[in-house]
Amino acid sequence: MGRVFVAGSINMDVVATADRHPRIGETVAGRQVLYFPGGKGANQAVAASRLGARTTLIGRLGRDSFGAELKAFLGGQGIDLGYIVETAEAHTGTAIITVAEADNTIVVPGANGLVGADDVSVVPLLKGDVAVSQFEIPLPTIDAFFHRARAAGAVTVLNPAPAQKMPVELLALVDILVLNETELGFLAGVELSESDAAARITDVARKLQAREDQTICVTLGKRGVLALAGREEMAVQGRAVTAVDTTGAGDCFVGALAAQLAEGAALRTALVFANAAASISVQRMGAGPSMPTAADAAAVL
Repeated sequence: MGRVFVAGSINMDVVATADRHPRIGETVAGRQVLYFPGGKGANQAVAASRLGARTTLIGRLGRDSFGAELKAFLGGQGIDLGYIVETAEAHTGTAIITVAEADNTIVVPGANGLVGADDVSVVPLLKGDVAVSQFEIPLPTIDAFFHRARAAGAVTVLNPAPAQKMPVELLALVDILVLNETELGFLAGVELSESDAAARITDVARKLQAREDQTICVTLGKRGVLALAGREEMAVQGRAVTAVDTTGAGDCFVGALAAQLAEGAALRTALVFANAAASISVQRMGAGPSMPTAADAAAVL
């Protein structure tokens, strides 16, 4: 059985709730402040570990109270933290989230911006492992990580979020690209929305493929998942649930998918499992803490 290696961001999510957002220059009374472990890299690693995969997280934390708290939380999830670097050069990554009529988020990368090629060059990847990353660490670092992974025979999984343009050379290193319809449209240079038909989404994914054998998975929330695996099209129906907090749902999907692939599951099986896991996560508050266990996922399947 393979392992999951996640190179990515580690944040503390500071969530403030209020009845409405303040106008410019105005102060409004908030209701509460909540602190949740987050960051796309950390979320994906927590999901993979809770779902049974041997998981290693590669990233950076500041030498501050948030860093110490996050390290304790992640260690408690059974994640290998041997490749986490604590640095005095920057503070721990922080996301400031205001929840009112709609969510507003400010993400300050902090130590995440210092994750470099040296951090990923020492990772002992082997054939059968799964290497996962996302766009909250520098792109050259992801490039170096995936070059190393492909040389070792590991599967590379990229979640290009938050969306930004990337070199075609990096896209070509990706075995499985996992993104939502908005991110797909951004990367492909076309407008896509929640109302677009499956055939149109698949057509755009086909145009984005950098290799004939590349897989592109498009997560559609309650509508489920569409995947283009080489030339084969797959669809997984969404699950009807009452969402409490959708923060981290995409990360849960990525981590669950990676865990399944590391176990040797077929792609369709992995997609069904990941879709179920993500549907559980949205019924809980927070990002990292909302990730389900293997028993949780088995119960709904």
